[in-house]
Amino acid sequence: QLQLVESGGGLVQPGGSLRLSCAASGFILNYYAIGWFRQAPGKEREGVSCISASGGNPNYADSVKGRFTVSRDNAKSTVYLQMNSLKPEDTAVYFCAKSRTMFGLCKLSPREYDYWGQGTHATVSS
Repeated sequence: QLQLVESGGGLVQPGGSLRLSCAASGFILNYYAIGWFRQAPGKEREGVSCISASGGNPNYADSVKGRFTVSRDNAKSTVYLQMNSLKPEDTAVYFCAKSRTMFGLCKLSPREYDYWGQGTHATVSS
C-alpha cells in the first residue's frame, strides 16, 4: 500500500529551525519527484519545494528561497525539508506528495501529484 508519512513539525520561535521528514513506502521512491506543500488556515494549498527523482534541480517558492532546503535519501526512502530562519507566516500544515509521472523535473503545482501524506503542523510563534 502506497503511503507517505510526514513528521518533524512542532512549535518554534521566529528565527528557529525545523526539519520535516517524509517517509515513503509502497512504491519505488527513486523513480518519482516529491513535492512539499503547505496550507495555512483560510488559505489555499501552495507549493513550497520539490525535488526530482534524481535529487537534482530542486525547486523552491520565492517565499522560502534561501531559507528552506529539500533533500532526499532514497536508501532510507525519505525526503527532508530543512526549514531555517522561520517566520510566523511559515505557520501551516505541511504535506509531502508523490509526483504523478516517473522521472523528469519536479513542479510546484499540486496537480502534478497524486498521493499525499496526512500533513504535519508547523507553528512559528513567540
